[in-house]
Amino acid sequence: MTSQTPHQVVVVTGASGGIGRAVARAFGARHARVALLARGEAGLAAAAEDVTAAGGTALAVPTDVADFGQVEAAAERAEKELGPIDVWVNVAFTSVFAPFEEIEPDEFRRVTEVSYLGYVHGTTAALRRMKPRDRGTIVQVGSALAYRGIPLQSAYCGAKHAIQGFNEALRCELLHDGSHVRTTMVQMPAVNTPQFSWVRSKLPRHAQPVPPIYQPEVAARAVVHAADHPGRREYWVGGSTVGTLVANAVAPGILDRYLARTGYRSQQTGDPKPANQPENLWSPADRGRDFGAHGEFDGKATPRSLQLWASHHHALLAAGGSALAATALALWRRARS
Repeated sequence: MTSQTPHQVVVVTGASGGIGRAVARAFGARHARVALLARGEAGLAAAAEDVTAAGGTALAVPTDVADFGQVEAAAERAEKELGPIDVWVNVAFTSVFAPFEEIEPDEFRRVTEVSYLGYVHGTTAALRRMKPRDRGTIVQVGSALAYRGIPLQSAYCGAKHAIQGFNEALRCELLHDGSHVRTTMVQMPAVNTPQFSWVRSKLPRHAQPVPPIYQPEVAARAVVHAADHPGRREYWVGGSTVGTLVANAVAPGILDRYLARTGYRSQQTGDPKPANQPENLWSPADRGRDFGAHGEFDGKATPRSLQLWASHHHALLAAGGSALAATALALWRRARS
Protein backbone atom coordinates (compact mmCIF):
# COMPACT_ATOMS: atom_id res chain seq x y z
CA MET A 1 0.00 0.00 0.00
CA THR A 2 1.22 3.50 -0.74
CA SER A 3 0.39 6.94 0.53
CA GLN A 4 -1.83 7.41 -2.54
CA THR A 5 -4.12 4.53 -1.53
CA PRO A 6 -7.56 6.07 -0.83
CA HIS A 7 -9.26 5.22 2.45
CA GLN A 8 -6.44 2.98 3.64
CA VAL A 9 -7.56 0.90 6.63
CA VAL A 10 -4.96 0.65 9.40
CA VAL A 11 -5.02 -1.06 12.80
CA VAL A 12 -2.64 0.21 15.48
CA THR A 13 -2.23 -1.57 18.81
CA GLY A 14 -1.02 0.42 21.81
CA ALA A 15 -2.55 3.44 20.11
CA SER A 16 -3.42 5.47 23.21
CA GLY A 17 0.12 6.67 23.96
CA GLY A 18 3.72 6.93 22.85
CA ILE A 19 4.78 5.53 19.48
CA GLY A 20 1.37 3.99 18.83
CA ARG A 21 -0.33 7.33 19.38
CA ALA A 22 2.09 9.09 17.01
CA VAL A 23 1.69 6.34 14.40
CA ALA A 24 -2.11 6.60 14.52
CA ARG A 25 -1.91 10.36 14.11
CA ALA A 26 0.50 10.02 11.16
CA PHE A 27 -1.84 7.66 9.34
CA GLY A 28 -4.73 9.98 10.17
CA ALA A 29 -2.87 12.79 8.42
CA ARG A 30 -2.99 10.62 5.28
CA HIS A 31 -6.79 10.41 5.62
CA ALA A 32 -6.64 6.74 6.60
CA ARG A 33 -9.33 4.90 8.49
CA VAL A 34 -7.59 3.96 11.72
CA ALA A 35 -8.70 1.39 14.29
CA LEU A 36 -7.14 2.24 17.64
CA LEU A 37 -6.56 -0.67 20.03
CA ALA A 38 -5.55 -0.07 23.65
CA ARG A 39 -6.92 -0.49 27.17
CA GLY A 40 -7.21 3.07 28.51
CA GLU A 41 -10.49 4.81 27.71
CA ALA A 42 -9.20 8.35 28.22
CA GLY A 43 -6.11 7.76 26.12
CA LEU A 44 -8.12 6.04 23.39
CA ALA A 45 -10.67 8.84 23.22
CA ALA A 46 -7.92 11.46 22.92
CA ALA A 47 -6.11 9.40 20.28
CA ALA A 48 -9.33 9.18 18.26
CA GLU A 49 -9.66 12.95 18.45
CA ASP A 50 -6.09 13.28 17.18
CA VAL A 51 -6.76 11.06 14.19
CA THR A 52 -9.96 12.90 13.33
CA ALA A 53 -8.30 16.30 13.71
CA ALA A 54 -5.48 15.17 11.41
CA GLY A 55 -8.01 14.30 8.69
CA GLY A 56 -8.58 10.59 9.22
CA THR A 57 -11.42 8.41 10.44
CA ALA A 58 -11.00 6.89 13.90
CA LEU A 59 -12.47 3.81 15.52
CA ALA A 60 -11.50 3.33 19.18
CA VAL A 61 -11.71 -0.29 20.33
CA PRO A 62 -10.80 -1.00 23.98
CA THR A 63 -8.58 -4.08 23.76
CA ASP A 64 -6.11 -5.99 25.91
CA VAL A 65 -3.78 -7.55 23.33
CA ALA A 66 -2.82 -10.29 25.80
CA ASP A 67 -6.31 -11.74 25.22
CA PHE A 68 -6.56 -13.17 21.70
CA GLY A 69 -10.35 -13.20 21.85
CA GLN A 70 -10.36 -9.43 22.33
CA VAL A 71 -7.87 -8.92 19.49
CA GLU A 72 -9.88 -11.11 17.12
CA ALA A 73 -13.08 -9.27 18.02
CA ALA A 74 -11.36 -5.92 17.44
CA ALA A 75 -10.16 -7.03 14.00
CA GLU A 76 -13.65 -8.20 13.12
CA ARG A 77 -15.13 -4.89 14.20
CA ALA A 78 -12.49 -2.90 12.30
CA GLU A 79 -13.30 -4.71 9.05
CA LYS A 80 -17.04 -4.40 9.61
CA GLU A 81 -16.96 -0.65 10.32
CA LEU A 82 -13.92 0.55 8.35
CA GLY A 83 -13.33 -2.00 5.61
CA PRO A 84 -10.68 -4.62 4.76
CA ILE A 85 -7.49 -4.10 6.77
CA ASP A 86 -4.54 -2.93 4.65
CA VAL A 87 -1.95 -2.37 7.39
CA TRP A 88 -1.65 -3.81 10.90
CA VAL A 89 0.89 -2.16 13.22
CA ASN A 90 1.87 -3.97 16.44
CA VAL A 91 3.13 -1.55 19.08
CA ALA A 92 1.46 -2.38 22.41
CA PHE A 93 3.72 -3.39 25.28
CA THR A 94 4.28 -3.15 29.00
CA SER A 95 7.37 -3.74 31.10
CA VAL A 96 8.97 -3.85 34.53
CA PHE A 97 12.09 -1.84 35.29
CA ALA A 98 14.03 -3.94 37.79
CA PRO A 99 16.93 -6.36 38.15
CA PHE A 100 15.80 -9.81 36.98
CA GLU A 101 15.81 -11.35 40.46
CA GLU A 102 13.36 -8.68 41.67
CA ILE A 103 10.78 -9.44 38.96
CA GLU A 104 8.11 -11.86 40.14
CA PRO A 105 7.16 -14.75 37.84
CA ASP A 106 3.64 -13.41 37.34
CA GLU A 107 5.06 -10.00 36.39
CA PHE A 108 7.42 -11.58 33.87
CA ARG A 109 4.54 -13.62 32.47
CA ARG A 110 2.35 -10.54 32.10
CA VAL A 111 5.07 -8.61 30.24
CA THR A 112 5.52 -11.58 27.91
CA GLU A 113 1.79 -11.96 27.30
CA VAL A 114 1.40 -8.30 26.35
CA SER A 115 4.72 -7.44 24.74
CA TYR A 116 5.35 -10.69 22.84
CA LEU A 117 2.12 -12.67 22.61
CA GLY A 118 0.24 -9.43 21.92
CA TYR A 119 2.24 -9.20 18.69
CA VAL A 120 1.52 -12.85 17.92
CA HIS A 121 -2.19 -12.27 18.52
CA GLY A 122 -2.27 -9.16 16.33
CA THR A 123 -0.35 -10.88 13.56
CA THR A 124 -2.66 -13.90 13.69
CA ALA A 125 -5.78 -11.74 13.45
CA ALA A 126 -4.27 -9.78 10.55
CA LEU A 127 -3.16 -12.86 8.61
CA ARG A 128 -6.57 -14.51 8.93
CA ARG A 129 -7.93 -11.62 6.90
CA MET A 130 -5.00 -10.72 4.66
CA LYS A 131 -3.95 -14.19 3.47
CA PRO A 132 -7.26 -15.04 1.71
CA ARG A 133 -7.10 -11.66 -0.09
CA ASP A 134 -3.36 -12.13 -0.79
CA ARG A 135 -2.53 -8.58 0.20
CA GLY A 136 -1.72 -6.52 3.25
CA THR A 137 1.20 -5.42 5.41
CA ILE A 138 2.11 -6.16 9.02
CA VAL A 139 4.60 -3.86 10.75
CA GLN A 140 6.23 -5.06 13.96
CA VAL A 141 7.58 -2.18 16.05
CA GLY A 142 10.78 -3.51 17.54
CA SER A 143 13.81 -2.06 19.25
CA ALA A 144 17.57 -2.18 19.26
CA LEU A 145 16.89 -4.37 22.31
CA ALA A 146 15.56 -7.06 19.96
CA TYR A 147 19.24 -7.81 19.33
CA ARG A 148 20.97 -6.41 22.41
CA GLY A 149 19.80 -7.11 25.96
CA ILE A 150 20.48 -4.48 28.61
CA PRO A 151 20.32 -4.57 32.42
CA LEU A 152 17.10 -3.72 34.27
CA GLN A 153 14.95 -4.69 31.25
CA SER A 154 15.16 -8.47 31.06
CA ALA A 155 11.42 -8.99 30.54
CA TYR A 156 11.16 -6.37 27.80
CA CYS A 157 14.37 -7.53 26.07
CA GLY A 158 13.17 -11.12 26.15
CA ALA A 159 9.90 -10.11 24.48
CA LYS A 160 11.64 -8.09 21.77
CA HIS A 161 14.08 -10.92 21.03
CA ALA A 162 11.10 -13.27 20.75
CA ILE A 163 9.32 -10.95 18.31
CA GLN A 164 12.45 -10.82 16.17
CA GLY A 165 12.64 -14.61 15.89
CA PHE A 166 8.93 -15.13 15.30
CA ASN A 167 8.79 -12.42 12.65
CA GLU A 168 11.79 -13.83 10.77
CA ALA A 169 10.18 -17.28 10.74
CA LEU A 170 6.88 -15.83 9.53
CA ARG A 171 8.60 -13.88 6.77
CA CYS A 172 10.26 -17.04 5.49
CA GLU A 173 6.92 -18.84 5.45
CA LEU A 174 5.23 -16.05 3.51
CA LEU A 175 8.07 -16.10 0.97
CA HIS A 176 7.76 -19.88 0.69
CA ASP A 177 4.04 -19.58 0.02
CA GLY A 178 4.55 -16.91 -2.62
CA SER A 179 2.19 -14.70 -0.63
CA HIS A 180 1.81 -11.01 -1.38
CA VAL A 181 1.22 -10.33 2.32
CA ARG A 182 4.31 -8.60 3.70
CA THR A 183 5.77 -8.34 7.18
CA THR A 184 8.59 -6.02 8.22
CA MET A 185 10.11 -4.87 11.50
CA VAL A 186 11.23 -1.41 12.63
CA GLN A 187 13.98 -1.38 15.26
CA MET A 188 13.63 1.72 17.42
CA PRO A 189 16.09 3.74 19.51
CA ALA A 190 15.30 5.34 22.87
CA VAL A 191 12.06 7.30 22.41
CA ASN A 192 10.43 9.96 24.58
CA THR A 193 7.19 8.14 25.44
CA PRO A 194 5.04 7.95 28.59
CA GLN A 195 6.35 4.45 29.34
CA PHE A 196 8.92 5.91 31.72
CA SER A 197 6.10 7.41 33.75
CA TRP A 198 3.73 4.45 33.81
CA VAL A 199 5.49 1.08 33.57
CA ARG A 200 6.09 -0.76 36.85
CA SER A 201 9.44 0.34 38.25
CA LYS A 202 11.34 -1.02 41.23
CA LEU A 203 14.25 1.34 40.74
CA PRO A 204 15.11 3.91 43.39
CA ARG A 205 15.21 6.76 40.88
CA HIS A 206 12.98 7.89 38.03
CA ALA A 207 13.44 5.72 34.92
CA GLN A 208 14.58 7.37 31.71
CA PRO A 209 15.47 6.36 28.13
CA VAL A 210 19.18 6.02 27.42
CA PRO A 211 20.29 9.08 25.42
CA PRO A 212 20.21 10.00 22.61
CA ILE A 213 16.43 10.28 22.85
CA TYR A 214 14.11 10.70 19.86
CA GLN A 215 10.59 12.07 19.72
CA PRO A 216 7.81 9.59 18.90
CA GLU A 217 7.12 11.39 15.61
CA VAL A 218 10.51 10.15 14.35
CA ALA A 219 9.41 6.61 15.13
CA ALA A 220 6.03 7.21 13.48
CA ARG A 221 7.62 8.40 10.24
CA ALA A 222 9.69 5.23 10.17
CA VAL A 223 6.63 3.02 10.69
CA VAL A 224 4.64 4.74 7.94
CA HIS A 225 7.58 4.42 5.56
CA ALA A 226 7.96 0.74 6.44
CA ALA A 227 4.25 0.18 5.78
CA ASP A 228 4.69 1.77 2.36
CA HIS A 229 7.89 -0.17 1.61
CA PRO A 230 7.53 -3.56 3.34
CA GLY A 231 9.89 -5.35 0.97
CA ARG A 232 12.80 -4.63 3.30
CA ARG A 233 12.95 -7.18 6.12
CA GLU A 234 13.63 -4.48 8.72
CA TYR A 235 14.49 -0.84 9.30
CA TRP A 236 16.89 0.63 11.85
CA VAL A 237 15.94 4.02 13.29
CA GLY A 238 18.51 6.40 14.75
CA GLY A 239 22.29 6.44 14.78
CA SER A 240 22.28 4.95 18.27
CA THR A 241 20.41 1.87 17.02
CA VAL A 242 22.91 1.38 14.22
CA GLY A 243 25.84 1.84 16.60
CA THR A 244 24.41 -0.57 19.16
CA LEU A 245 23.63 -3.32 16.67
CA VAL A 246 27.00 -3.02 14.93
CA ALA A 247 28.87 -3.03 18.25
CA ASN A 248 26.89 -6.05 19.41
CA ALA A 249 27.72 -7.93 16.22
CA VAL A 250 31.43 -7.09 16.38
CA ALA A 251 32.25 -7.11 20.10
CA PRO A 252 29.34 -8.35 22.23
CA GLY A 253 31.54 -9.27 25.19
CA ILE A 254 32.97 -5.77 25.40
CA LEU A 255 29.45 -4.37 25.17
CA ASP A 256 28.39 -6.65 28.05
CA ARG A 257 31.04 -5.09 30.28
CA TYR A 258 30.28 -1.56 29.13
CA LEU A 259 26.56 -1.97 29.91
CA ALA A 260 27.39 -3.58 33.25
CA ARG A 261 29.23 -0.38 34.18
CA THR A 262 26.85 2.17 32.69
CA GLY A 263 23.44 0.52 32.22
CA TYR A 264 22.06 1.12 35.71
CA ARG A 265 23.03 4.79 35.90
CA SER A 266 22.08 5.71 32.31
CA GLN A 267 18.52 4.41 32.74
CA GLN A 268 17.74 6.57 35.78
CA THR A 269 17.56 10.30 36.33
CA GLY A 270 18.91 11.98 39.44
CA ASP A 271 15.40 12.32 40.88
CA PRO A 272 13.72 9.78 43.17
CA LYS A 273 10.95 7.68 41.65
CA PRO A 274 7.64 9.47 42.39
CA ALA A 275 5.83 7.80 45.26
CA ASN A 276 2.49 8.00 43.42
CA GLN A 277 3.74 6.96 39.97
CA PRO A 278 0.97 5.14 38.05
CA GLU A 279 1.51 1.63 36.68
CA ASN A 280 0.05 0.01 33.58
CA LEU A 281 1.15 -3.59 34.10
CA TRP A 282 -2.22 -5.00 35.20
CA SER A 283 -4.57 -2.13 34.39
CA PRO A 284 -4.25 0.90 32.09
CA ALA A 285 -2.65 4.03 33.52
CA ASP A 286 -4.59 6.14 31.01
CA ARG A 287 -8.05 4.91 31.92
CA GLY A 288 -8.99 8.29 33.39
CA ARG A 289 -6.14 10.48 32.18
CA ASP A 290 -4.61 11.05 28.76
CA PHE A 291 -0.79 10.93 28.71
CA GLY A 292 -0.42 11.72 25.01
CA ALA A 293 2.39 10.63 22.72
CA HIS A 294 5.25 12.38 24.50
CA GLY A 295 6.91 11.52 27.78
CA GLU A 296 8.68 13.83 30.21
CA PHE A 297 11.85 14.32 28.18
CA ASP A 298 10.90 16.88 25.54
CA GLY A 299 13.87 19.01 26.57
CA LYS A 300 16.30 16.20 25.78
CA ALA A 301 14.63 14.62 22.75
CA THR A 302 15.33 15.36 19.10
CA PRO A 303 12.52 15.60 16.51
CA ARG A 304 14.63 14.32 13.61
CA SER A 305 17.11 11.63 12.63
CA LEU A 306 19.64 12.03 9.83
CA GLN A 307 20.15 8.27 9.86
CA LEU A 308 16.43 7.71 9.29
CA TRP A 309 16.45 10.06 6.31
CA ALA A 310 19.49 8.25 4.91
CA SER A 311 17.81 4.88 5.42
CA HIS A 312 14.76 6.03 3.48
CA HIS A 313 16.89 7.46 0.66
CA HIS A 314 19.67 4.88 0.42
CA ALA A 315 19.18 4.48 -3.34
CA LEU A 316 19.55 8.23 -3.86
CA LEU A 317 22.60 8.35 -1.63
CA ALA A 318 24.15 5.39 -3.42
CA ALA A 319 23.59 7.07 -6.77
CA GLY A 320 25.04 10.32 -5.44
CA GLY A 321 28.03 8.48 -4.03
CA SER A 322 28.64 6.76 -7.35
CA ALA A 323 28.43 10.09 -9.16
CA LEU A 324 30.92 11.67 -6.76
CA ALA A 325 33.27 8.73 -7.14
CA ALA A 326 33.07 8.94 -10.96
CA THR A 327 33.74 12.68 -10.86
CA ALA A 328 36.69 12.22 -8.52
CA LEU A 329 38.12 9.50 -10.78
CA ALA A 330 37.74 11.70 -13.85
CA LEU A 331 39.49 14.61 -12.11
CA TRP A 332 42.30 12.33 -10.93
CA ARG A 333 42.83 11.00 -14.46
CA ARG A 334 42.81 14.54 -15.87
CA ALA A 335 45.38 15.60 -13.30
CA ARG A 336 47.65 12.66 -14.19
CA SER A 337 47.42 13.44 -17.88
